[in-house]
Amino acid sequence: MPLVKMTELLGWAENNNCAVGAFSVGNMEMIIGAVKAAEEMNTPIILQIAEKRMKQSPMHLMAPMMVSAAKNAKVPVAVHLDHGLTMDCIKTALEYGFTSVMLDGSLLPFEENIELTKKVRAEADRYGATVEGELGVVGGNEGDTAVHKIQCTDPAKALEFCEKTGVDCLAVAIGNAHGNYPVLPELRFDVLEDIYKRVYTPLVLHGGTGITDEMFRRAISLGIRKINIATASFDALAKNAKEYTETTDKPDYFTLSPCMAEGVYENVKKHIAIFLNK
Repeated sequence: MPLVKMTELLGWAENNNCAVGAFSVGNMEMIIGAVKAAEEMNTPIILQIAEKRMKQSPMHLMAPMMVSAAKNAKVPVAVHLDHGLTMDCIKTALEYGFTSVMLDGSLLPFEENIELTKKVRAEADRYGATVEGELGVVGGNEGDTAVHKIQCTDPAKALEFCEKTGVDCLAVAIGNAHGNYPVLPELRFDVLEDIYKRVYTPLVLHGGTGITDEMFRRAISLGIRKINIATASFDALAKNAKEYTETTDKPDYFTLSPCMAEGVYENVKKHIAIFLNK
């Protein structure tokens, strides 16, 4: 299967009344596990990495692996830069062959977010790539020490933002947060429904780790077409690695590596089944 644009997968999700899973990766084992799950489920996925993660997982190492994995997968796979922080990173991702990019301007004033996202749109158009925008503040953190307070997306501004920026999909804040939830979140489905009624742009849910199956399905019914999963996959890899080293007298890389990939595979497979909405 060829490496595909994320718009193709968003269209697939819309036509099938489901959501495409966007799975964050940080090493080779995570890529292997995610693609294996997608191929077994015969379902397209998005491989993604956030700019903040590149301290541990450098772009010059991760990007070629992600793009190559997508090109060689048996199912359609898009490669996405999640939560870009700089235009330099956006340009680098596009040069490596990423088919989708996002520069997170959600913490900026509304008009500044629009102008920044328009610049990303113009740059992505040079490569024929998809653009994701974000409006409202998703809680938690994306790899740094700052914890952001949730600020729900204003439905009226969502329409204006999409019209002025021309984004292909919009990440919304409805009480969701990055990382592990200390308690089950109370998602504002009333806000999501209002946005869904106003905006024709596919919607994105960040902070998917820890949300219940029923919450996922309700969000999908209200226009969510891309769901991000990061922490759950990182945790699954670490859990499998810990169990392996604790139960093996002489650990070695050649058995540890597939063990880590298996943890990600199981997590991705579980979420794909939920997102298919069947």
